[in-house]
Amino acid sequence: QVQLAESGGDSVQSGGSLRLSCAASGNPAESYCMAWFRQAPGKERERVAAVDDDGSSVYADSVRGRFTVSRDRNNNLYLQMDSLQPEDTAIYYCAADFCGLARRGDYHYWGQGTQVTVST
Repeated sequence: QVQLAESGGDSVQSGGSLRLSCAASGNPAESYCMAWFRQAPGKERERVAAVDDDGSSVYADSVRGRFTVSRDRNNNLYLQMDSLQPEDTAIYYCAADFCGLARRGDYHYWGQGTQVTVST
């Protein structure tokens, strides 16, 4: 069983930066794909960034060029967020699963979320 725990959420002003972390425990497989999602009030959950088991990454159009996703050898996941805007305000979740499932958008392991609030 894989456990994921996010941290790093905070309140910042527009243009600021935050770095989110997702600590993975329970020995996630090296072939896991991992991703960051976010959900704002009244909106559907959105995949922000994903990183494959080979380290390749993809981003939502809304964050490309401002956010950077990375993972370390222990399958901890990070999200560096720069030039934050009020529309980035949301609860950010870390997710993971075997890549065969994750590439179809099917993630079974989720963290509890961390709140990011960006004010003008």
